[in-house]
Amino acid sequence: LAVQAVGGVAQIVEGVHQSVWDTLGVRGGAEPGRTGGLTGLVYRGVRGTARWFGKGADLLLAKSESAFAAVNATAPGSAAREAVLAVLNGVLGDHLAATGNPLATTMSLRHRCVGIDSAEVAAPVTAKVLLMVHGLCMNDLQWRTRHEDLVSDHGETLSAALDYTPVYLRYNTGLHVSRNGRDLSSALERLVATWPVPIEELSVVAHSMGGLVIRSACHSAERDASPWRNHLRHIVFLGTPHHGAPLERAGNWLDTLLAGMPWTAPFALLGKVRSAGITDLRHGHVRDEDWHGRDRFDPSPVARVVVPLPAGVACHAVAATAATRRGPAADRLIGDGLVPLRSALGEHEESDLELAFAKRSRWIAYRTNHMQLLGSPDVARQMVEWLTPRRRTARVRR
Repeated sequence: LAVQAVGGVAQIVEGVHQSVWDTLGVRGGAEPGRTGGLTGLVYRGVRGTARWFGKGADLLLAKSESAFAAVNATAPGSAAREAVLAVLNGVLGDHLAATGNPLATTMSLRHRCVGIDSAEVAAPVTAKVLLMVHGLCMNDLQWRTRHEDLVSDHGETLSAALDYTPVYLRYNTGLHVSRNGRDLSSALERLVATWPVPIEELSVVAHSMGGLVIRSACHSAERDASPWRNHLRHIVFLGTPHHGAPLERAGNWLDTLLAGMPWTAPFALLGKVRSAGITDLRHGHVRDEDWHGRDRFDPSPVARVVVPLPAGVACHAVAATAATRRGPAADRLIGDGLVPLRSALGEHEESDLELAFAKRSRWIAYRTNHMQLLGSPDVARQMVEWLTPRRRTARVRR
């Protein structure tokens, strides 16, 4: 990654250099954004030196690989290291996966901090499975958080209250949402087939981007007629940007602004480093068709096709806002700091784009930011209320 960064920075600097030369009428190199003559030779030397250094480092590290593997086998990664890797994957995860970088996170389902894709599930388990899906630049360990000096985990809270067995998803948040959705659908198919007891209920709690991933997984399962979809009963969305997040739209606007001026155009490359997962958040994309065949940095409007909430599933939306009550500013500008209130509730000015959450299945956490949703006891109580089975009382005929 360091070697690739040196080459990328050199390209940006050379691009700025040539932009200045262009204003003076000095001819550049054979390719756009490249300098010519002795200056071009210097930049080629920088990139070439970086590549040779990288190859040398690869050879040296390859000889020590067995020693590193032995250390890794006995010393699992710390929570701090896993958090750094989660951020790295969120920003560059598609690049890491495409280049075969071992820092790329692979999708796994985890129970009691142990992957269960290739190992037996630690007993005891119940017939009610609760899937926890984290958000962008995060991992499964970060469901465990602090609120006013108390450690909390929504998975453990719901497990204690409603007899669920929590299963935590870990995935590369830098990949396209639709790719993660397909992979999650396949993982859930294997989970249902190998769970120690027949699954009676599968429910999901998803934070932020995780809500788009589970919606994409449902879309994939319905298209492929995957049997796991028949077990799904509830989905709780916590601060999910169903209609996109303004920060990504602002980033796209900045790309366009930088690219429009000769001296700043090379810096637009920095903005385009961000991952496919991040650009999917611009409009809340969950399908392959939303991005396939398109330049994902193209600022032109996209004709959106909204995937409806999965049929036959009780879907619940929790939105957060730093405000004390709803209003134009709170809904459009304040939100939870990352996701607008209306986007988290599935609301939209165009009726055909609105998600059909039942009124009783929408809940707002006031004076709460995006990350505080993970540890809020009020959010936990609301989820317990939603997920508690309702007793059916027989009607007595008089």
